[in-house]
Amino acid sequence: MKIIFPNVKESALFLMRKAGYGFERKDGKTGEEAFGRRIRGSEYPKFHVYAKKDGDTLIVNLHLDQKKPVYEGVNAHSGEYEGEVIEQEAKRIKMAINKFQI
Repeated sequence: MKIIFPNVKESALFLMRKAGYGFERKDGKTGEEAFGRRIRGSEYPKFHVYAKKDGDTLIVNLHLDQKKPVYEGVNAHSGEYEGEVIEQEAKRIKMAINKFQI
């Protein structure tokens, strides 16, 4: 699910941390930053976000990773990109980020 925040002054790192997400890595080619938020105490399932600033716009791509990739070196996973759980998390992210916007 794509969420767009216009007129954002803060960095993706700052805002995603305020939304409860931990930094995972940055893609040197695309500039996208990956963040994760565990649902329970274990590594999976977890919400996974790719975020990127484009000027003053923050673009957040959200999905739910159900389990770790099966094969080492392969990015394929059991991900959910829509549904009620994703919509609820998107609302939570919007509320958290909008607290820091004027």
